[in-house]
Amino acid sequence: MHISPRVDNAVRILLEIARTQSDSDGAQHDSVKAETIAIAQEIPPKILEATAAQLRRAGLLTSRRGPEGGYRLARPAERISIADVIRAVEGPLASVRGQRPEDVRYSGVAEPLQQVWIALRVNIRAVLEEVSIAQIATGELPEFVDALTADPGAWSRRPSPEGAVER
Repeated sequence: MHISPRVDNAVRILLEIARTQSDSDGAQHDSVKAETIAIAQEIPPKILEATAAQLRRAGLLTSRRGPEGGYRLARPAERISIADVIRAVEGPLASVRGQRPEDVRYSGVAEPLQQVWIALRVNIRAVLEEVSIAQIATGELPEFVDALTADPGAWSRRPSPEGAVER
């Protein structure tokens, strides 16, 4: 799976807002200014604004202009999954030639390939829909993430059959 710079930026924008908006007792604070987010996450302001606009359209952020303006999460960080963010800025979690896996048809020897694409989507969902912005912002990842990343093989690249290293 390829995580685009747009997705990476979108997640970091939401994480910065979640971190800034909530304190240890869970109280909500004022909006977070674009400049604050841009500096903290090293995101160019124009890219931040474009990404934030996508997040607003998807209902993940709200914004207000003016001296007291800035960005706020549109719902609690616990209710924003990484899958929500990806769908907001990139579309479906898994697509084949721009189509949903269940809409792709193959014939002959390739017919079972549709099941592979659907299985891939199921596994992507299993992680991305269960990890929230709040969990990342607090560093309290779900146990299954810890278990998956505890395997040393998770951290190494696998060589391809031709000897090239997987990206």
